Amino acid sequence: MLTDIKARAAKPAQKTYRLHDAGGMYLEVPPSGNKRWRLKYRIGGKEKRLSLGVYPAVGLKEAREKRDELRKLIAGGIDPADKSCPQNVAPKGETFAGVAREWMDKKGGEWATSYRESVEQRLEAYMYPEIGDMPIASVGPLDILNALRIVEGRGAVEAARKTLGICSRVMRYAVASARIPSDPCRDLAGALTTRPVKHLAAIIDPVEVGGLLRAVDGYVGAHVVRCALQFLALTFVRPGELRSAEWGEIDVERAVWTIPAHKMKKRREHIVPLSTQALAVLREVRAAAPRPDRSLVFQSVRLRSDRGLSENTLLVALRSLGYGKGIMTAHGFRAMASSLLNGLGYDPDIIERQLAHVEGNKVRAAYHRTEYLEERTAMMQAYADYLDSLRAAIPRR
Repeated sequence: MLTDIKARAAKPAQKTYRLHDAGGMYLEVPPSGNKRWRLKYRIGGKEKRLSLGVYPAVGLKEAREKRDELRKLIAGGIDPADKSCPQNVAPKGETFAGVAREWMDKKGGEWATSYRESVEQRLEAYMYPEIGDMPIASVGPLDILNALRIVEGRGAVEAARKTLGICSRVMRYAVASARIPSDPCRDLAGALTTRPVKHLAAIIDPVEVGGLLRAVDGYVGAHVVRCALQFLALTFVRPGELRSAEWGEIDVERAVWTIPAHKMKKRREHIVPLSTQALAVLREVRAAAPRPDRSLVFQSVRLRSDRGLSENTLLVALRSLGYGKGIMTAHGFRAMASSLLNGLGYDPDIIERQLAHVEGNKVRAAYHRTEYLEERTAMMQAYADYLDSLRAAIPRR
C-alpha cells in the first residue's frame, strides 16, 4: 500500500516509473516531475488506464475515493473512460471547449481576423485535446499547466505563454457567467518558462535590401505569394493586415487603402497611401486571381475562398529564397522601412504615423487617422521609387 509520505518523497528519474497502491491505482512519476494518479482496469476483455488527477492537487485519500467510485461503475459494466458515462457528461456548453467557443462567439467579433484565427488555432491544437471535454468547473491550475508543459516540451515557449493568457480570458468569462468562482490560471503566474525578448529579424542595409527585392521579383512559386511580398515591401503593413486585405477597402482612384479599425492591432482605422508601384502590383493580382468574385485581395494558394494567405506561406517563401530564420521575416518589412526612411531623413513622426504606431497623447491620437496624410502620401511614393533604385543596385548617396 502506498502512503502519502512515499508519494510526496517520490523524485523524478530519467524514465517514468510507478508507485502502486491497491485496486489497480498507482502514482505515475515522469521525468518532468508532474505526478499523476492513474487507474488500471479491465472491461470487455480489454485493459485500460484512466487518469484520477494530478498529485498533490489530488491527494492519496481523494484518489482512492475516486478509484472506489470508478470501480463500482466498472463492476456494473460501465466503462468510466466512455464519454457517454454519466460522470463524464457535462451540461451542454459547460465543458472547457464549450465555454471557450461561447466566449469566442461573443467576443471574437471585436478582434482582427488574424487574431481570432490565432486564438482558435491555439485552443484547438493545445488545449482541447487535453482539457476540452472536461467540465469547466473541474479544470484546475495543474490541468492547464500540464497541457501547457506539453507545448513547452516542443520548444514552443512563447506559444505556451500566449495560450495561458487565452485560457485565463476563457476562465474569466466563465467567472463572469457564473460557471466557476475564480480563474485557476491566476495561480500559474511565473510557472511557465520565459525567454528573452527577441526582435523579429529584418534586413536594413540598403545593398542587402536591393538583393532581397530582386530575389522576391524572381520568386518562382505561387504568383499571389510573390505579389504579396512585393506589396508588403511597398506598404510595410503588418502581415495580418495584408493577408486580410479586401478589394472593398481599396480606392484605386484616390490611391488609398483604408484598413478598418477591427483589423488593426490598436483598433483604429488606418490609411495607407498607395504608390504607383503598389497599384501596379494590385492590378497584377486582380488579373491573375483564381476567384475574381471573392473579396480577399491575396487569396489562399489552396484556393480556399474563405481565407487568405497564411503568414507561414510568406515565411516559407522567404526561406525558399535563402532568407532563413534570423535574417528576414514577413514582419521585418516594417523594420526595414523604418530604418531606410529614417536614414533618408524623413520626420520620425510621419514614419510612425504610417507604421500605425499609436500616439500616447490622447488629444493628438484623435487625429491619428489622417494626420500628416499629404506628407505620408509623398513619402510612400518616394519610398517606392527608392526601393526601385535599390532593386536596380543604384543605392542613393
